[in-house]
Amino acid sequence: MLVDLTVKGFLDKVAGNDPVPGGGSIAALNGAVGAALAAMVAGLTIGKKGYEEHDEAMRRIQALAIRQKDEFLMDVDRDSEAYNQVFGCFKMPKSTDEEKAARSAAIQEATRFAALVPMQVARNAYELMSIIADVANSGNRNAVTDACVAMMSARSAVLGALMNVRINLGSLKDRAFVEQLQAEADELQRKACEKEKELLDAINQDLRV
Repeated sequence: MLVDLTVKGFLDKVAGNDPVPGGGSIAALNGAVGAALAAMVAGLTIGKKGYEEHDEAMRRIQALAIRQKDEFLMDVDRDSEAYNQVFGCFKMPKSTDEEKAARSAAIQEATRFAALVPMQVARNAYELMSIIADVANSGNRNAVTDACVAMMSARSAVLGALMNVRINLGSLKDRAFVEQLQAEADELQRKACEKEKELLDAINQDLRV
């Protein structure tokens, strides 16, 4: 599994000539990084003087962020597997009309799945952004910039995943499905950029000297 590699081993594999792991896996990794940072900030808040009223909320955030981190890590491999499924379908025989029809149907089904995997990554990463906003606003102020990096990582996860959704939608013949996911992708991108800007603008203003 990709996630069992060292950081260096994973990045060396990304830098290689194979198409996977690619942008979809990196988008999921960005989600995992954002979730890990959110859990860290929550952990740095729990039990700290002056933050007693947020202790219970931070414990919930920490547990949720850790679960999301683990889910995003599974998506790192899941995205690469989805790509490999599509690639495998293109290798199917196409000598007869029956083989061509079966190959075309398999490609469509695999491509549909390859669009849904990053779409779920984008949905989960956007959900994570709300958690990060909470930990940034109520968590340990000494770690607020870590929360901001978490927010930027989550936004990158959303936008990166959506790019992979869109490139797969271009190959699908089911127009209703394409239009539905395209509309959701456009809305997710808009909301993710707005949520990141809201937090970063506020924190950057607070940090001005």
